[in-house]
Amino acid sequence: MPRIEEAQPKYLQIAHFIRDQILRGDLRPGDEVPSERQLAADWKVSRPTAARSLEALSHQGLVEKRQGSGTYVRSLEVNRRARELYGRARQTGKIYTAGEYAVITSAGWLDAPDHVAEALGLTKDRRAVHRRRVTNNQDGPITLSTSWFAPDVGQRAPRLLDPERIQEGTLMYVESATGRQGSYAEDRLCARSATEEEAVVLHLASGSAVLIVHHVVFDLQDRPLEFAEATYPPNRWALEQGYPLA
Repeated sequence: MPRIEEAQPKYLQIAHFIRDQILRGDLRPGDEVPSERQLAADWKVSRPTAARSLEALSHQGLVEKRQGSGTYVRSLEVNRRARELYGRARQTGKIYTAGEYAVITSAGWLDAPDHVAEALGLTKDRRAVHRRRVTNNQDGPITLSTSWFAPDVGQRAPRLLDPERIQEGTLMYVESATGRQGSYAEDRLCARSATEEEAVVLHLASGSAVLIVHHVVFDLQDRPLEFAEATYPPNRWALEQGYPLA
């Protein structure tokens, strides 16, 4: 059984409560969130603690402060594919839909590139566990992706080093093995030309445009749990966003 996380700081409890309201849709883009004064009164905390909770939400990209007005929910662009994969794994124990399958092309310890080390908070020890996979369906490759995990996670979750598929998905396994629960994620996206390796794996012409998604999962203590880098070929949807017109 996973171990129970130690008690969260009060400011994180407040931030996670508001974050869950945003992700459920109880608070929608443009809605004002409670003020520092109201949070301090409702949660029986100091004003600095209330302010720190709003700062945490701002750092997660969920809210924005408007000078002289208040703090409001931001319009969110979400990597829907990542959310759907994790949601499906939690509900069904399977991460892929019928017709999709992944081939693990490499797994084990590597020196983390600079952007991975920064995302995972690695300083002196730059070793990290990686799992690289190509996800396919009947139409060909869907994405090339690599998940990275810090040394302490790799030591507590040894199946990450095995190139065999983890049926329930890597994040579900890591949660079970470490007792650390994924709480929220941050995504960054850019477009660029495919590397030669990406072009070969994704069956693309040299120099084709690809979409890059950097996906960081944080635990309940706001510590990075997984960093994933995914490369999407042209004509493969990675994003969806719904929004009101009024």
